[in-house]
Amino acid sequence: MAESFGMIDKRPNGRYRARFTEPDPHGTSGKAAAERRITAPGTFATKSEARQWLSIQQAALASGTWVHPDVAARQAAEHAAAAAAAATPFGTYAARWIETRTNSKGEALRPRTRKEYERMLDTGPLAFWSEQPLNAITPEMVRDWRSDLLKGGKLTQTARAYDLMKSIMKTAVEDELLSANPCRVKGGSITSTGRKVRPPTDDELDSLITHIESRYKALVVIAAAGGLRYGEALGLTSDDVAVERDDDGNVDAVRVVVERSVVEGSGLAREAGPTKTAAGQRVIALFGGDAAIVAAHVEGMKPGALLWTDTQGNYVSQSSVNNAWRKARKAAGCPDVTFHSLRHYAGTRYAQSGATVAETMARLGHSSAKAAMRYQHSGSRDDELARRAARP
Repeated sequence: MAESFGMIDKRPNGRYRARFTEPDPHGTSGKAAAERRITAPGTFATKSEARQWLSIQQAALASGTWVHPDVAARQAAEHAAAAAAAATPFGTYAARWIETRTNSKGEALRPRTRKEYERMLDTGPLAFWSEQPLNAITPEMVRDWRSDLLKGGKLTQTARAYDLMKSIMKTAVEDELLSANPCRVKGGSITSTGRKVRPPTDDELDSLITHIESRYKALVVIAAAGGLRYGEALGLTSDDVAVERDDDGNVDAVRVVVERSVVEGSGLAREAGPTKTAAGQRVIALFGGDAAIVAAHVEGMKPGALLWTDTQGNYVSQSSVNNAWRKARKAAGCPDVTFHSLRHYAGTRYAQSGATVAETMARLGHSSAKAAMRYQHSGSRDDELARRAARP
């Protein structure tokens, strides 16, 4: 039955079907018009309901907002899928994030980093969000959660957990699951414990080298004079150390090639991998008494031998070094000096010798000037600067 707009037919089952022909700006008719006939996606219980549907379609056509039912259905399906994805539990999304996360070079997360992320998500601070839908997490909820963590006194852990959550939610925004990142606490990723690393004085360092077990003297020197990270020092082999002597046969310099780092902990076996950043791959020059200590340590070593090992010839454990370090610093009277303080000592002394920010970055293997600025504000002046910084 024709209506003022469209047609309504009563079906054998007593329900009503509504149809209309989509207007064609070219004025075609016949078969072409039939192909443009639009039928309601379902039937109606009454004729009034069918007429109402036709009225809605007519109004939409008149206002230019009409959308073909097939397109509308597809859009509705896409919207429903997007809504379902946005409602994905944080824990589920975070697990996929860890699985697919890569760095700027397309490399997957390192084993230790991945293990730590999984710990924070499974049993650590981020377990709080495990079942929470992504799109239900608000800035206020994040602020309250972070505030509660800080009350527990674990400042560094709170900052790391917040930073990880912020990165995960940033990706959710990029995936168009969220319109904005709910992690908006200014400085939330850099919460500080307030404890400052104190480098040892020259006299304290001399005492530490004197009191540390003989097998670790060169390790302390390489950290304090060369600024190597602990893992970088442990990854060294005899092939990485070149000893240069003067005409009289005395040690003039030692050059240390840094190209790997040893990691352990979080349930992972000790193993060598790449340095923390690409900038960590570098060559360090040592002079003076420091060079002599390192040269004596590598003398007679077989090619490719690890500089420090456990009783089985494997990478030495951090607990073994820590035990020796605690005894040495107690004997030296500086119990507040950590092993990392040695790297700080190296950077400070190098900067005070006249190194620029870029030169300090190159010496310590920093990838950003921000880290080097802790010591002060590479190249051809490295030997000159290293000689100045060398201890007698």
